Amino acid sequence: MDVFDVIKGRRSVRRFKPDPIEESDLEKILDAGRNAPSAGNCQPLELIVVRNEKIKRQLVKSALGQSFLAEAPVVVVVCANVSRTSNRYGKRGAELYCIQDTAAAIQNMLLAAYALGYGTCWVGAFDEEAVAKSIKAPEGIRPVGIIPIGRPAEKPKAPPRISLNEIVHENTF
Repeated sequence: MDVFDVIKGRRSVRRFKPDPIEESDLEKILDAGRNAPSAGNCQPLELIVVRNEKIKRQLVKSALGQSFLAEAPVVVVVCANVSRTSNRYGKRGAELYCIQDTAAAIQNMLLAAYALGYGTCWVGAFDEEAVAKSIKAPEGIRPVGIIPIGRPAEKPKAPPRISLNEIVHENTF
């Protein structure tokens, strides 16, 4: 599949079939995240693959009741290992770079999953402390996003986008 088709075709999916995810496909998706760029190649990415129903239900509660998380066969909690970046870049590394790096990894994973025929949704609305507790994250590991992955049971339409003319500026704002 052409990368531009993947970028334009990917949608946030919130209904999943119970079909399992092929382990080789899951590895490709996770590896796409691992291969995302990171500031100074610090690689703060930590990925927690959740299949356990009890933990998925805890994540639903932590994610403000977004029940579709429990419906997906696999949920990946994407975390930033803050010290990997802050050790090199200090406060800016801790507060910005490690977040940017994990966001790049999330986008890579969403695109890879779509290219393999899976649906995903980038979930960012959650109680960070509750998620950390559910996955038993050690000190310094910050949950940044939650990605349910599965075969889509819906085909969402493309949302409207602001035109390039409205958002592209030459040299200055």
